[in-house]
Amino acid sequence: QLQASGGGLVQAGDSLRLSCAASEPTFSNYNMGWFRQAPGKERVFVAAIRRAGGITDYADSVKSRFTISRDNAKNTAYLQMNSLKPEDTAVYYCAAGRTVWGSRTSYVGYNYWGRGTLVTVSS
Repeated sequence: QLQASGGGLVQAGDSLRLSCAASEPTFSNYNMGWFRQAPGKERVFVAAIRRAGGITDYADSVKSRFTISRDNAKNTAYLQMNSLKPEDTAVYYCAAGRTVWGSRTSYVGYNYWGRGTLVTVSS
C-alpha cells in the first residue's frame, strides 16, 4: 500500500516535496515512480528511481527541476519539485513496480499505486 502526501497550493517558482510511504516491507525490491494527471489529460510519467537507488530517469518537462529519491530504511520515496510552473498543476501519483527498469516510464511497469496528491501552482 502506498500513501502519497505533500501536495498543496503554491505560487509559480515555489518548491514542494512529495512523499510516498510504503507499507511493503520489501520496499527496496521495487522500482518507484511518480506520474501526474492534469485535469482532462492522461496520466503521464514524471520520474522514476531504480530499486537500489542511484539510477533515475525524468520526463523532459521536469528534468533539472525535479529530483526523485528514496530512503529504503524508511520505506519512502520522495519527489522534490523546484521552480514550479502552472503547467505542473496535477494530481501526482506514486507507484511501485517489480518489473524491468525498461518499463519505468509506462504505467504497465508498476504493480501498486497510491491515491494521489494534488499540486496546484498559481501564476
